[in-house]
Amino acid sequence: MNSKETLFWSIALPGFGQFLNGKLIKGTIFIFLEFLVNVQGNINTVIIYSFQGEIETAISNTNYLWIMFYPCLYIFAIWDAYRDAGGGKEPYAFVPFVTSAYVMTIGLIYSSTFRIFDLLLGPIWLPILSVFPAIVLGLFIKSALSRHKIKEIT
Repeated sequence: MNSKETLFWSIALPGFGQFLNGKLIKGTIFIFLEFLVNVQGNINTVIIYSFQGEIETAISNTNYLWIMFYPCLYIFAIWDAYRDAGGGKEPYAFVPFVTSAYVMTIGLIYSSTFRIFDLLLGPIWLPILSVFPAIVLGLFIKSALSRHKIKEIT
C-alpha cells in the first residue's frame, strides 16, 4: 500500500488507513475511539457552529474534557497508518506528527480566549490553523536532531 495514500485516508477518518493496511482490529478501535470522542466532545455540533461563524456558541457547546483527547488520537492514527504502510523510515520521522498533536492540544486549551486581530477562532479553527506552524516546527526539530546525529531513543 502507498504510504501517502494511507496517510490521506487516515486524515479523512482515523482508522481508514489501518483498514487499508489490513489492520482490521486496530482500524476498528480507532474508528470506535474517534466516534466516542466525537460524540462525547460534541465535535460535529462545534464544527457546524464554527463554520457558521458562531464561535461563542461553538465554545459553549464544546465538552473540553473529551475534545482534548482528539488531537492526539487523530494524529497518532495518521502516524500509525503511515508507518505501517512503509512511510516514516527516516530517523525522527515521527517528530512533525508529535509536534502537531502537541500544538493542536495547546490550541484547544487556549481556544476559548485566544484572539488574533480581535478575532476569536474557537475550538475548531485555532487547532486546525496551528497544525501548519506545528509541522514546520516539527520538520525544523527533525532536521536539527538529524544534523546533530543525536541518537534516537527506541
